Amino acid sequence: MSDFIILALILLLVLSLVATIVFFVVYSGVFSDIVIRTGSPPIKKVTIAYKLQQGPYKECGAHFTDACSIGPKQPCIGVYYDDPKETPEDKCRYIVGSILSEGDEKPDEDLLEGYKKFGFNVISFPEVDHAVTSAFPNKTPVSCMVGAKRVYPKLAEYIAERKLSAFPWMEIYKSDVIHYMCPLARQNSFFVPEMRLTEKKKEEESDEDGRTDITGGDSNSESSYPSRGAPSESRETSLAPSTIPQEDQEQELSDHAEHSERGSNNGSLGSGSSFEELGLEEEEEEEEREKTKKEEESRDETKPAEEEHVQKEATAEQKEQAADGEE
Repeated sequence: MSDFIILALILLLVLSLVATIVFFVVYSGVFSDIVIRTGSPPIKKVTIAYKLQQGPYKECGAHFTDACSIGPKQPCIGVYYDDPKETPEDKCRYIVGSILSEGDEKPDEDLLEGYKKFGFNVISFPEVDHAVTSAFPNKTPVSCMVGAKRVYPKLAEYIAERKLSAFPWMEIYKSDVIHYMCPLARQNSFFVPEMRLTEKKKEEESDEDGRTDITGGDSNSESSYPSRGAPSESRETSLAPSTIPQEDQEQELSDHAEHSERGSNNGSLGSGSSFEELGLEEEEEEEEREKTKKEEESRDETKPAEEEHVQKEATAEQKEQAADGEE
């Protein structure tokens, strides 16, 4: 009897544990509906304290913990600049921090100094009118991981289908909701100064590599800009004529020769057409001369007959006059 009770208790504990896990997973938002929309963003103008990080996004949890330890009541924010599908994990850049104030409200000076003391920088992000947004319940410590797995694929699909220019990717952690946001305007303003400086250095290095290529260097390296990095002015280097590859020169000469040959053929065809026209004119003149000659011969044949007729008439008149005189 005692063995049966122990077995029943073990079974009850197992069932309770399974039920707890299922409830925890469901409560974390595993079966929550994911709605992606375009409209007003979940935040207005914000002032944040942040640190720029580089590395796999999955390691950002520790940095969120650091930010929360300084201001436990402050909403957390993360901004992700690189697409992990196109950028190596160790090269992905992002910022993690806390929202110090929103709208026209000014941040608390003591709180501001506390973040600066631990190496956080401060920046303000502007308010935008439109953004691609979604939300996910923030109920348990695993909600952020579940939300990332479920929201980001649909968010990326939504943006790709509508061909929207929406970046960077942002997460705002409030008390019970995680907001996901991709601005549709003023994206430049969401890149921190350190990112701008990094992009400027890369652009200068790219320009130096381009100059090396033009002067005959062997460098074929391409600058690795982030797939959704800080917008920068596009610069295209025009090659000097002496640097055109040999194959291009040969192709150009071939095209030129073909063009010349076509011109010569066109000229020959034109000359042939002129000779044909000249021949037709000569034939027309010859026909005209033959026609005139035939008309003259015809007149020559009819002239003796006319003269004979005139003579007969004259003789007849003379005979009549002679007859009248005898009478």
